[in-house]
Amino acid sequence: MRVTVGDTTEPRSFGPITRTDIVLYAGASGDFNPIHHDETFATGAGFPTVFSIGMFQAALLATFATDWLGTENVRRFGVRFKEQVWPGDELTCTGIVTKVEPTDEGELVVVELNCTRQTGGVAIVGTASFLL
Repeated sequence: MRVTVGDTTEPRSFGPITRTDIVLYAGASGDFNPIHHDETFATGAGFPTVFSIGMFQAALLATFATDWLGTENVRRFGVRFKEQVWPGDELTCTGIVTKVEPTDEGELVVVELNCTRQTGGVAIVGTASFLL
């Protein structure tokens, strides 16, 4: 696969995110903070309802990136959480190649990644490096 700075891929949408998605991810990750599944606890803490575990969005963004450039090629992945994700949210992941650097092993490709909510708010941003 040959990529150049500025390349993008088709955006990918996930959702609407359900409470079941959140609970399933909690089970897979072992993160059983009640703020993510217990309505009474979440509203008692001042939130309008339960909300998604941030690492769930990170997993969706990683899936988007590795489906684009290959799981076997990923060398680094990092994220920063920006906004909470609520049940009913629809998320769209996008990415752009920001750097292509030749190495002895191939080309190191760096991509900037975004995961936005249907509101236009950014839920999570990230960067990833792939060796192609």
